[in-house]
Amino acid sequence: MTKPGSSPDRRSDKRLFQSFCKVLAREMKRLRIPGAAVGVLHHGERYTAGVGITSIENPLPVTPRTLFQVGSITKTFTGTVLMQLAERGKLDLDAPVRKYASNLKLRDKNVLKRVTTRHLLTHTGGWVGDYFNDFGCGDDALEKMVGDIGRLPQVHPLGKIWSYNNTGFNIAARLIEVLTGENYENAVREMLLDPLRLKMTFFYPDDSLLTQRVAVGHYIQNRRLRVSRPWAIGRAGNGVGGVISTVEDLLAYATFLMGKGAGIIKRRTLEAMLIPQVDCGGRGKMGITWFTGQGKDFTWYSHGGATLGQHAIFMFLPKRKFALAILTNSENGGILTTRAMNESLGLWFNAKPKFPKASRKSTKELKEYTGLYRIGTEAFDLKVRDGYLVYHHIPLGGFPKPDVPPGPAMPTMRLGFYEDDKVIGLDEPLKNALGDFLRDQRGKIRYFRVGGRAHKRLGPRGN
Repeated sequence: MTKPGSSPDRRSDKRLFQSFCKVLAREMKRLRIPGAAVGVLHHGERYTAGVGITSIENPLPVTPRTLFQVGSITKTFTGTVLMQLAERGKLDLDAPVRKYASNLKLRDKNVLKRVTTRHLLTHTGGWVGDYFNDFGCGDDALEKMVGDIGRLPQVHPLGKIWSYNNTGFNIAARLIEVLTGENYENAVREMLLDPLRLKMTFFYPDDSLLTQRVAVGHYIQNRRLRVSRPWAIGRAGNGVGGVISTVEDLLAYATFLMGKGAGIIKRRTLEAMLIPQVDCGGRGKMGITWFTGQGKDFTWYSHGGATLGQHAIFMFLPKRKFALAILTNSENGGILTTRAMNESLGLWFNAKPKFPKASRKSTKELKEYTGLYRIGTEAFDLKVRDGYLVYHHIPLGGFPKPDVPPGPAMPTMRLGFYEDDKVIGLDEPLKNALGDFLRDQRGKIRYFRVGGRAHKRLGPRGN
């Protein structure tokens, strides 16, 4: 095991990576995940592997060069380009967005006057964040999407509650177009992808995808493994979750992030993105697009991603010169990526996270928290059973277009309290996920924040 400041043992790293891959393979079998690609970077040495197949309908072996949708890891690319523009004096993160995008419209006029780019990049805009639509493949797709966002209701007060907000990144991506005079994809490629020589990183639509090995998503319905459709999320969502890449390219991205900016952005600008800006409850803290986690003597930075049937995780530890990338082609991939991130910290740094223990409460105590909660395309009902809250998922559909019907519901999951108003998931896929209930000034429960979203309580439903 490498100690801080010591030289890495490459043979040890190789053995650790092999052990790591064996753990992943076992979990993939248990979770029925068809394929995954994994990459580890440690002190400049890269270790990559592919496991399983790209698709059950047209099975090809997954390799480190297989393309996957990385989902919301894309947001860090969008944020980095905006920080480049800020560094060049073209953008003030704390100026109203309307200063640059005069045509922006939002349902809450007061929010419209005050919302800044910093709000967008830290998920504190407060309007409905999970809304998706497809406006074709033309250069005006993103502009049309941002126009559509203007009708979404404000759910939280601006800047007061952290709640994951995809639509804020539609607006952030549109800012790149306004400030550069280029479409989003060209601007990101010219300012970031090409200088970093990320030759296996693409946006849809791109004919180059047709010449590469590409993974497709999967889900399980009635115990049967199926291919997720549609594959593409639509061009209007490219700045939110549209990057298609490989673990090899993501490790090259990590080298850039942990280095000196590769001459395309100042190191202090990259480091400014890592400074915590807002508390995310059970998710820790957030900088400019990056989630932060704290170990005993080091900090890691990460972002996950999910599209239809694909899940990914990307993490880096600058002080340990370590990075991890895992790409999967299954709805169960989120369970795998969470396990893998924790496993890697344990294997390489003997730093597996410790989770709080939950205790049972009486039905009377739990009754206050029950009811229907919803935000955007997510809804669930909380009920009481055997001393725990039980999460009943209500699928609504709406991804990647509003008319896409709901998929299968997640299994019911128990939530146990470990502190006042704070719970931990006891069953997959929310196992060890931390959630918190948020109250108004009168002490009444207004939101339940879990899975990154602060869902509004719509009222009791009974038990």
